Amino acid sequence: MKIKIISKKNYPELKKLYNRFDISEDAEVCLAVGGDGTFIKAANEFDGPILPVRSDEKNSTGYYADVGLKDVDFIIKSLLSKNYKVEELGRKIEVDYEKSKYYGVNEILLKDIQEEVYFKLYYDEKGKRNRLYEYTLSGDGFLVTSAIGSTAYNRTAGGPIILDKSVLCLTFLSIENPLTNSVILRKDEKLHVEIEKGRGVLSYDGIVISDLNPGKSFDIKLSNKKVKVLKLKNNYEEFSEKLSRIIKSKMN
Repeated sequence: MKIKIISKKNYPELKKLYNRFDISEDAEVCLAVGGDGTFIKAANEFDGPILPVRSDEKNSTGYYADVGLKDVDFIIKSLLSKNYKVEELGRKIEVDYEKSKYYGVNEILLKDIQEEVYFKLYYDEKGKRNRLYEYTLSGDGFLVTSAIGSTAYNRTAGGPIILDKSVLCLTFLSIENPLTNSVILRKDEKLHVEIEKGRGVLSYDGIVISDLNPGKSFDIKLSNKKVKVLKLKNNYEEFSEKLSRIIKSKMN
């Protein structure tokens, strides 16, 4: 079996994996060893199923992972016996900016540069463009996430945790207008953004796409690109367990 390993560090436990598997870029499965950042990196680089593996380091939540490095023998046995299943975790978010497309796993972010950014929001449904708000919004910006990234930046920004894989969530960052609740968009709706005043940075998963000046615009929608994870049988964490680990990590 060919596997790819994307790891935060060169952990000693990885030696067992290197000894038992053919490590290749042309792999069937990718192991993302570390925290949530390592998993997002793997999802951006690898199109096939990913097995998230927690490094169990302090302050590393590893929300997406059901297993840790301490389970390396169980991981090897499960992979060799193909005692696993592939599940769709969700879909990537597509940004269309100046005729180029970019795909985020955790979130798409518009953030101001030193001063407030002013922008107008629209949503497209079945080819028809509608105003989301009648007035210009101003403040630090906003983020757009799907179910995958809803427990990350979106959660800390006051947005909801999303269980539906077919929706997008728009969460505002220190917006000064009165309506600042998160907005849920269906999979067939596209968000259109126009910068009116100020300057902002458009990015996905921490990767900068471009600085934006007044007059620039971009579109955001849920893509058809799926993020798939490997689930080892007899070792599956429930949502409540994952959420509990997030809560405990913030209490330490």
